[in-house]
This record gives sequence, structure tokens and C-alpha cells, in this order.
Amino acid sequence: MNLLHYFSLVDTQARMSLKADSAQYYLGYLWWLFEPLLYVGVFFMVFDVMMGTKTNDFLTFLICGQFPFVWFSKSVTHASGSITSAAGLIGKINAPKSLFPLSVIQEGVYKQSTIFLLLVIMVTLRGYPPSLNWLYLVPMILVQYLMIVTCGFIAAVLVCYQKDFSLIISLGMILLMFCSGVFWDVHELVTPEMGATVLLYNPMAFLLDSYRLVLMHDQAPDLLHLAGIGAVFAVLLALTVRYMRRQSKAIALRAITS
Repeated sequence: MNLLHYFSLVDTQARMSLKADSAQYYLGYLWWLFEPLLYVGVFFMVFDVMMGTKTNDFLTFLICGQFPFVWFSKSVTHASGSITSAAGLIGKINAPKSLFPLSVIQEGVYKQSTIFLLLVIMVTLRGYPPSLNWLYLVPMILVQYLMIVTCGFIAAVLVCYQKDFSLIISLGMILLMFCSGVFWDVHELVTPEMGATVLLYNPMAFLLDSYRLVLMHDQAPDLLHLAGIGAVFAVLLALTVRYMRRQSKAIALRAITS
């Protein structure tokens, strides 16, 4: 299977899954927009209305963190079970195992493109007009996509070997949400050193902070740090793909028998 055929098949599977998923609900594709807005509404109610956060313009702050984080968490969580859920197909054809998590991730890309458009509109309406610095969103989104693909592939392989990992991944996403500054400002931690440590070792916290820097403060992110994150995940992805190719039969057997 050449690369063109591979990516064409990924895209076809993603589109078919989107149509099937939207057909299950009365509002269909509108849930792409309503779901992230409901997430924001819940957190805004809890942290701003009920707890009275001191973060300036908390609604915009929350939107800039929640929308990108949901893309990561939902894509990786859904990709984790993609190979095992396709066990029947895997038992009949010898397809690359990366095909299944990548199709799920591509489905998330289609949804997120609409959500990012909503993000831009809402941020603009909140009084943050677009500027040339918004072009930095392009490399940030690409690095986040690389993170999603890498983590999605690793998660899919782990769940093949032991289904218990699906529960660990779900709990891990909750932990990551609380540790990444989705609804709190990493710069307002007890000490500046602690904030710097979180930004250094938590790539998701760095990305969410970068989205806010660009969209709310019209500032450029730390491109050197961004490039470093991209390089690390590129290496991890290459190693993961190599493993999936070499252990293709073993992964298929685990998926079928799990």
C-alpha cells in the first residue's frame, strides 16, 4: 500500500465515521460546536460564577485553553481503542495497524477545524482582533497534531496488549487537564520557578499558554521550546511507527484475542 492510497483510505474512513456519528443524533453536525461550548459553560459556572476566579477575562482565558485541550484528550482517548474495535476487520485483511488510530485522529481534525473557527470568532468578539502574530497558530497547531498522532498510536498499541490501559488513559486525561492550566494560569503558581518548571516539562501546559499568548496578548510563543517539543514527538512517532510495522502480526493477534 503506497502513501497516497494509505492517506486516501484514512480520509475515507474518517468521513464515513463522521457521517455515521452525526446520524445518531438529532442535531447532527451541530454537536461539533455545542459539545465544546457545553464544556466551557460548565467550567465557567464552577470556577467563575461559583468560586469567583481572579483571572482577568476568564471566559476568553478558558476558551483558549479548553478548546485545544479537548482536541487532544478526545482524539487520543478515542484512538486508544481504535485497533481493538477493528479486530474483526484486522482478522480478515493485513492492513497497517496505524491506519485505525490515524483515521480516528483525522475524524477529530475535521471536527476541530470547525471548533478552531469558532475559537477565532469568539476571541475576536471578546475584543482581541486578529494580528500577524496569529500566524504563529500554524506551527502550534502542527506541533499539537504531532503530539496527538504520537500519543494516539502509543495508546492504541498499549490497549491492544492490555485493555486496562483504556481506563488508565481516561484517568490520565483528567489528571493532565488539572495539571496543564486549562482553568488556571500557570504564571500565577506559588513561585515563578514552579510555573517555569510546569511549562518546561508539561508540553500541553506550554501549548495552552502559547495559545493564550498569541490570541489574548498578541505575543509570539517561545519558538525554540515549540521546536524542541516537535522534535521529541517526531522521534517518538518514528519509533512507534517502526514498532507497529515490525510487530504488526503480534498486535493483530492481541487485538483479535483481547
